Amino acid sequence: MEKIELPYAKKNSFSGVLDKNLRKLEKRLGISLSVRGDTILIDGQPDKVEFAKYYFNKMRELEKKGYRLKEEDFNIALDLLEEGQTQQLERFFPAQALNFSRKSVTPKSLNQQEYIRAIKEYDLVFGIGPAGTGKTYLAMAMALSFLQNKLVNRIILTRPAVEAGEKLGFLPGDMYQKINPYLRPLYDALFDLAQSEQANRLIDKDIIEIAPLAYMRGRTLNSSFIILDEAQNTTKEQMKMILTRAGFDSKLVVTADITQIDLPQPKKSGVLHALKILSSIKEIAVVHFNHKDVVRHPLVQKIIKAYQKAEAKAQ
Repeated sequence: MEKIELPYAKKNSFSGVLDKNLRKLEKRLGISLSVRGDTILIDGQPDKVEFAKYYFNKMRELEKKGYRLKEEDFNIALDLLEEGQTQQLERFFPAQALNFSRKSVTPKSLNQQEYIRAIKEYDLVFGIGPAGTGKTYLAMAMALSFLQNKLVNRIILTRPAVEAGEKLGFLPGDMYQKINPYLRPLYDALFDLAQSEQANRLIDKDIIEIAPLAYMRGRTLNSSFIILDEAQNTTKEQMKMILTRAGFDSKLVVTADITQIDLPQPKKSGVLHALKILSSIKEIAVVHFNHKDVVRHPLVQKIIKAYQKAEAKAQ
């Protein structure tokens, strides 16, 4: 074990975020941290202590250059440094916020930031990863941002109506009431970002359209921001159909969790097929998320890691 001390100037953004996230950083860095007066005491294995020292010095450099550090910045910087991308550090700061009537949204991990960058730069983006990594939520945030800035004229939200491992049977009501349970996650993201009155007005005017994937056939969607959610449950034919709907000045974001395919024959998932045959097209971006990107309860990260280990052993 090794102990070192680093200077610790109080009343700046570095100290504020560090105080708030001391325990989280201990877990991620694999060390023990404590603040004593004007110093940070780092205790742990020599290699981990050395990395922690390097990490904190890099964070201080960012602050000295005028970056006001936030909680998510500590995580994004840690992701970059763990991957050896030191030269990329300043490229990702500051994380730009997306501002809406109810709240502001900023990426909370390196992959989330890459996802937002990819959506800005590419017309077709695949967001692949486990539950809770922000795939659908950030896609919705970007769609609303594009609409606010008049970069598109409408938003189209769609997903296949496939049950998640249980038979729901006959659903009462008209067409919208029948499909509503399948589209609920998209509604949840929309109403979390926008005021209810604003969201309902946009839906009533068909500026935001929420519909099952089957209703996309035969259409050409110009000047639209299209989100295909739960794409792991599409067939090859459905995936080809939606990928060829995009018209001029349109964006298409496809989100999928390939560990939760509910089709009778999972290997025939449309998204798996698309990722394979489209991999050579440079104009398409694919962003992969992992347990580090989970923004739900901290226990969800551990659950995802446990399942990933079990699935790796079973292969």
